[in-house]
Amino acid sequence: MHPATPYAKGLIACKPKLNDQASRLLTIADFMAGTPEKVKNKSNPVHNPDREILLTIKDLSVSFSTKRRAIKAVNSVSFDVFKGETLGLVGESGCGKTTLGRTILQLINAESGSVLYRGRALNEMPPKALRKIRRKIQIVFQDPYSSLNPSKTISSILTEPLLIHHLVSGRKEANDKVLGLLDQVGLPEDALNLYPHQFSGGQRQRIGIARALACEPEFIVLDESVSALDVSVQAQILNLLNDLKEEFNLTYIFISHDLTVVKYMSDRLMVMSEGEIVESGEAGEIFINPANEYTKKLINSIPG
Repeated sequence: MHPATPYAKGLIACKPKLNDQASRLLTIADFMAGTPEKVKNKSNPVHNPDREILLTIKDLSVSFSTKRRAIKAVNSVSFDVFKGETLGLVGESGCGKTTLGRTILQLINAESGSVLYRGRALNEMPPKALRKIRRKIQIVFQDPYSSLNPSKTISSILTEPLLIHHLVSGRKEANDKVLGLLDQVGLPEDALNLYPHQFSGGQRQRIGIARALACEPEFIVLDESVSALDVSVQAQILNLLNDLKEEFNLTYIFISHDLTVVKYMSDRLMVMSEGEIVESGEAGEIFINPANEYTKKLINSIPG
């Protein structure tokens, strides 16, 4: 394939490749503006056994009942998440990824096991105590269309968490904070009084990210947060997420069924199948030397 126009070149280049080591993805805008600059490679994180553990999952199980049977969506899963890392979670649709992410955030109740955040069991906390911690653990949902209240302006959507968690003293401070959030995610000031339906999918996802940032979190679950976007917008959002992670020292669980995207974003990787973690380790190493047969099938299924 030999694209001739800058737009076509950018459209092809913005999708992460399996062996992509660039610290930043090129976008269509880079090509339309002229010859894109070569981006330096990412520095591989040095494994440090003394890293601070932010989150510990112990023997977590979640079941759903249907008329015919009980379905084990998450089956005795255990792992740690280290502060400042991006932990990728990959697997086929229906394997339990989203259920696991939402159970960590206490949006779904666990059948058994524990979710320890900084050593405190979230699933054993009374509602009042859990509410104080909720602002530190946020989520960006998959669908940028259904995750925003269509009847509220962007100003109201972003102001609400600030008021709920008492992070501002009044409307003036809230308005200043919201303007800062819009700037952080690359949206103009005039977005404040508009409604979600007046934005594109990529812009809506930026609003979702701004809403998560409003609470000044340290841990965010990114649940298929770019899968509903076309590849040109996807690259912009992935760059934004990496920029925000570095600026605010955030910790991510990055959930995706797209192996090239999750490999590009992740420091470590977990592979999930039928509610269980079948393999975990450094992201690059797993793709070079997968040990589990299911992981090998996933990697071999990536279009050449």
